[in-house]
Amino acid sequence: MPVWTQDEAGPYQAIPQSGASWQPVGQPQRRPHEYVRGGTAKLLTLFRPATGQVRAKEVTRATNAVLQPWLQAELTQVLADLPPLTMTEEAERPPLARWATWLGREPREPLPPLRLRLIWDNLAGHLSRSIVRWLFRHGVMPLSTPLSGSWLNLAEAVRRILVGRALAGEHPQAAGELIGWLDDTVAGWNADPTPFTWGGKRQERRLRARQRRLGGSAAVLPESHLIAV
Repeated sequence: MPVWTQDEAGPYQAIPQSGASWQPVGQPQRRPHEYVRGGTAKLLTLFRPATGQVRAKEVTRATNAVLQPWLQAELTQVLADLPPLTMTEEAERPPLARWATWLGREPREPLPPLRLRLIWDNLAGHLSRSIVRWLFRHGVMPLSTPLSGSWLNLAEAVRRILVGRALAGEHPQAAGELIGWLDDTVAGWNADPTPFTWGGKRQERRLRARQRRLGGSAAVLPESHLIAV
């Protein structure tokens, strides 16, 4: 069953952005002596870590009236692209594909088969009755996690990559430029997305760094000691 994460970020201001940039030798990038604010933009993201696919929308406001219709439209497309569902009794489905596993009880009303899990934070707007009922009726299980939760970290990580590629070292003059650059960057990412997996190269680097701090190979140390450090 696919797992998607949803998050929103910003606002990003239309002012000179920090970061490195490519410049001709002897012609450093020059900045204005004063910042004229040209508006702001926010980034709505729907991210599937297993494939690296990002669905995003750049907006000037991220109210529920903007976020919820966009999310419903995107999830409708995602569900339509899933393989045809094999109709089986709820009790015959794998535990992770049953509503009761995530709700902690049997649903109080008939629901369609569970097809997707949506991880997002616990903002008040995400708990509104209208969006939650829409998700349930379309076979989507929303799972709210605290800020900085592990799955949200993945959504925030890909967002930092996208924003860095789009804005680092640049000087957008208006919100329209921010939106255009972010949109182009998302399209470039989706042309060759990078899956996010647990226990990848980054974890290997952390383990090697931990071994160096311990003064030698961690192979001789108990696993419980490594976890506690």
